[in-house]
Amino acid sequence: MTRKLVDVAAGVLLRADGAYLLGQRAPDTVYAGYWEFPGGKVERGESPAQALCRELEEELGIHVTHLRPWLRREHLYEHAHVRLHFFEVAAWQGTLNDRVHSALAWVAPGDPVPAPRLPANGPILKALRLPRIMGITQATAIGAAEQLSVLERALQQGLGLVQVREAALDAGERERFARAALERVRASGGLLVVNSDLELARRIGADGCHLTAQRLLASSDRPEFEWVGASCHTRAELEHAAALGLDYALLGPVQPTATHPDQAGLGWARFGELTEGLPMPVFALGGLTQNDMSEARDAGAHGIAAIRGVWGRKDA
Repeated sequence: MTRKLVDVAAGVLLRADGAYLLGQRAPDTVYAGYWEFPGGKVERGESPAQALCRELEEELGIHVTHLRPWLRREHLYEHAHVRLHFFEVAAWQGTLNDRVHSALAWVAPGDPVPAPRLPANGPILKALRLPRIMGITQATAIGAAEQLSVLERALQQGLGLVQVREAALDAGERERFARAALERVRASGGLLVVNSDLELARRIGADGCHLTAQRLLASSDRPEFEWVGASCHTRAELEHAAALGLDYALLGPVQPTATHPDQAGLGWARFGELTEGLPMPVFALGGLTQNDMSEARDAGAHGIAAIRGVWGRKDA
């Protein structure tokens, strides 16, 4: 039976410490007792953003002052086919005053999530485990010892996601470096993915793999890792990454880079156009540092990825 598509707006309210808000559905509702992100149905004549602002005022008594586009996903429930428009709610006025849920809970990154949870929110909860900054290694350029040194410093400062991309190193040296990097990242509680070399990623027990755009387009199945991402440059590549069910993508270059100074960057407006409505987080890449984080997220990016920028150098 074909079910009518229902648009729903959902808000990920974020505190300064990274915690997000969940509400427990009331006893007289469908999926009573399940935990969800606040929000509700988009009414005729409303945009999803307008609907969310209205719902949050009705449900929580707050006035949204800063909303960011994030993800859009579809889910087929027994009672409805829903298209969920997720936004990050970065700022609001007023005190939270729950009016419709049985309970509210702030969930800090890494903490257990209350159960049971609405099935559609599984990928969203996983996406919220993904750190906002990815550091991409450049041991080939600066030397393995120096890269490990700056990696340690960045991890101490809160870096939580690292991509090992060292195709130019010989196989033995690349594996030694990857193992050393993984040891440091694991000790700090972070995630490490290996670019292209899936066998190396499996051998060292990495958290996942990262596909080049070429390998992405040649793939018909998702590699069997907990975390899988890909580098993208076009909407077609982003849509293929989504079709494979990847956990994230990188898109760039957003700005001119030291490596390709003559190549024009996408700019933030074009970045937002290319990533609009995707079901997985997208990191902005190219000429960026951590100072670009707010602008990147306002454009719909999950966060930023950088080669030089994370290690204290202007990114390539």
